[in-house]
Amino acid sequence: MPVSPTHPDQEILTAMSRAYSSFNRNASVWIEGFTRQGGEIHCQSGCFHCCNFPIRVSLAEALLTASQLNLEQLESVKFHAQKVLENARTASSWDEYFSRHRQEVGFCPLLDRTTGACGAYEARPGRCRDTFSAFSAEYCKVGTLEHLNRKDRVSYQRAVKVNPATDGLSHYVAPLEDLGVSIWEVASRQMRQSWDLEVWGDFWVLTTLCQDEAFMAAIRAGQVKSASRRATNLGLWHVEIVQIEASR
Repeated sequence: MPVSPTHPDQEILTAMSRAYSSFNRNASVWIEGFTRQGGEIHCQSGCFHCCNFPIRVSLAEALLTASQLNLEQLESVKFHAQKVLENARTASSWDEYFSRHRQEVGFCPLLDRTTGACGAYEARPGRCRDTFSAFSAEYCKVGTLEHLNRKDRVSYQRAVKVNPATDGLSHYVAPLEDLGVSIWEVASRQMRQSWDLEVWGDFWVLTTLCQDEAFMAAIRAGQVKSASRRATNLGLWHVEIVQIEASR
């Protein structure tokens, strides 16, 4: 994915692009071996049932995504970020936050609901890359698991436990999620090396924050308090949504 060679965070963007390429290669190898042995991945082009999940990313990932978006996309992400923050400020628990995100905050604004295509596919963050289903995509739809009757829930739990691609707790493919950890490791290392701090949080909020020069100036200077204050002034701060930590 082309990135301006004059970008002030070019080193981070290059590292993340390489991390994504490495993950893509490793994931393809794993999927090929898994399917050769009779396993099945149910995710297909055009399916977007998981695109209304809240997504946690690094600021390094958000920067790369933002670098590939046009002004209209950036505005739609900013609007979505405000909905995320409103949900966080009013939810009484993580379960409520998660449920309302899927049902009320809704699908990612970068998604084309007609085709199921992602408007930033090549620059999508790690969590969007490593989420695959070992069961029918029906189980990824909002409400499916919540509304299973007792018999079907027991059947689901039994199937999850015996499927070699899962962690025994859900129908998502655990080995691919494990491979995705490498993306976060690269992000962590690069942020510490470049900024002497790490920033993690909601995908849409961080993608919006990284467009603000004052916020990024504070980040590049390693100034945690100044960056937090700037995010607060922009109305883009919530302790559960954005975390900025100095390197130790």
